[in-house]
Amino acid sequence: MKTTRLFKSFFESEKAGGLVLLICTVISLVIANSSFSEEYIAMWHYQIGSHSAEHWINDGLMTIFFLLIGLELEREVYIGELSKIKDAILPISGALGGMLIPALIYFAFNTGTPTEHGIGIPMATDIAFAIGILSLLGNRVPISLKIFLTALAVIDDLGAIILIALFYTKTIYFTNLIISLSIFGVLLIMNRLKVTNLILYLVGGIFMWYFMLNSGVHATITGVLLAFALPFGNGSSKTISSQLQHWLHHPVAFIVIPIFALCNTAIVISKDWIHNFSESYSLGIIFGLVLGKPIGIFLFTYLSVKLKFTHLPEDLSWKKIIGVGFLGGIGFTMSIFVTLLAFEDNQIITNSKFMILIGSLISGLIGFIWLKKSLSNVNPLHKE
Repeated sequence: MKTTRLFKSFFESEKAGGLVLLICTVISLVIANSSFSEEYIAMWHYQIGSHSAEHWINDGLMTIFFLLIGLELEREVYIGELSKIKDAILPISGALGGMLIPALIYFAFNTGTPTEHGIGIPMATDIAFAIGILSLLGNRVPISLKIFLTALAVIDDLGAIILIALFYTKTIYFTNLIISLSIFGVLLIMNRLKVTNLILYLVGGIFMWYFMLNSGVHATITGVLLAFALPFGNGSSKTISSQLQHWLHHPVAFIVIPIFALCNTAIVISKDWIHNFSESYSLGIIFGLVLGKPIGIFLFTYLSVKLKFTHLPEDLSWKKIIGVGFLGGIGFTMSIFVTLLAFEDNQIITNSKFMILIGSLISGLIGFIWLKKSLSNVNPLHKE
């Protein structure tokens, strides 16, 4: 199976980014539970202008992450794995199952409670961590499995973005929203007129972000909108969409996401932390990630193949799909992001973050062991 150079670059950056993400998480947890705890946590709440450093990171810096996700999604739709409907149905069905089943599990534990709003938490997959763990298995991993996981995670992120826009927007200020969307419309017109000056799009994107920030809709959505406003052309390396995507890979993997991880994993683990596992939202998060994800991904892909909507690539098997399903249970970045939007109680937010870490750790370990066993008889010298 032929893969594009940009996909390989994206996969490699996410692979290394997963390791950096893990290191940053460990460092943050250690400092947050050391004698420097108060100073470390206070640092993220330091006021810069009218907002805290944490707010600027989650609403500002993460927009760049969403911009990269949007660019990758755009590429997949136009010339990648999602460009052919029959091929796209496999990761799309997996992503849908991987969102719906965890949501149902969370809802079953939390329906009618104050924490039912966190239903979106176990629906997300962290691309960097998932790909990072898959890369630990070396060149025994078939390229179709890498592509399936990447496409699934990107679609999963799109689902999270839609979820954020529809269900985690409390109050809408329509004047600012209309201005923001009007700027988006102007950028689309520029695209149609074949304007290829990247600076003009970025300046427009900044203004669009500002008005979206003050509209009540989460500002990071503008990252995805800007991605689809950029001219894609034939997808060659000369287009500004490809150039920006290539340029963003490393800054996002090694600066944006690590800073987000440091900021949002400054979790003080209480002495009675074991009791947190009995909370309804904790059970919803853990079971949603660890069981909901693999069950949903396997079930929906299996049905889509059996109903002949799509086909399973020759170098894949249902055992490998289940293994990837467990890796899909690594929520982390997007799960933490949704947690911040879903809850207002700091104690619930902190406990939810901890449960996300536990659920992601369990999912990652099971996925790694499962796939290592499934790939044990694969020839490591196969060519991609």
